[in-house]
Amino acid sequence: MTESKAAAPRTAQPLADVEAGGATSVLVRDAMAPPAIAGVVLRELRVNRDPRGTLTELLRADWPDVFGDDLPFAQVYTSTTAPGVARDEDRWHLHRHQTDRFYCVAGRIVVSIADARPDSPTRGRLMLVELAAEADAPAPLVVTIPAGTLHGFVVTSTTPATLLNFPSRLYDPADEGRVPFAEAGIAFPDGEPFSYDAVRRLYARV
Repeated sequence: MTESKAAAPRTAQPLADVEAGGATSVLVRDAMAPPAIAGVVLRELRVNRDPRGTLTELLRADWPDVFGDDLPFAQVYTSTTAPGVARDEDRWHLHRHQTDRFYCVAGRIVVSIADARPDSPTRGRLMLVELAAEADAPAPLVVTIPAGTLHGFVVTSTTPATLLNFPSRLYDPADEGRVPFAEAGIAFPDGEPFSYDAVRRLYARV
């Protein structure tokens, strides 16, 4: 694709009115602010457009923040999830060794990340990362989710959402775990226990 142009800045949609200390306070919609959790990386993706369409580079060997000796490429998979559905509804995903790189290529998802690592300087913190694809391009962010963190996502678009993941290891069931929300004890800054219903409320009138 030649004579390409970067995408124009995207205006974020307004969210429903919620308490300032709740889910809104930990929601990230761009790569401007440093991530609240150690090891999480938010990289802005450049969408190139010309009269023929778009082209977006997703992963490059010269992006040291998301690829390198300690962040190798092992496989890629895609999954499509129905509107309003979370993976999983009442428990966190956990990998002991695998790092994930999440992209959204259709629809909109909110990725939840909680730090339960015993030795982490950001232990106990929670992040929500919005990945909202455009009509002709993927979401303009990739989020890297470090091993040992609790994570998952919920679809907040009215259409199915498609996730693309470039994990650092081949799938290994022995490395895959689940932690019930009630056991993890993760809460929003205002003390409300984490739930995907709280995230859904943010987008109730979007």
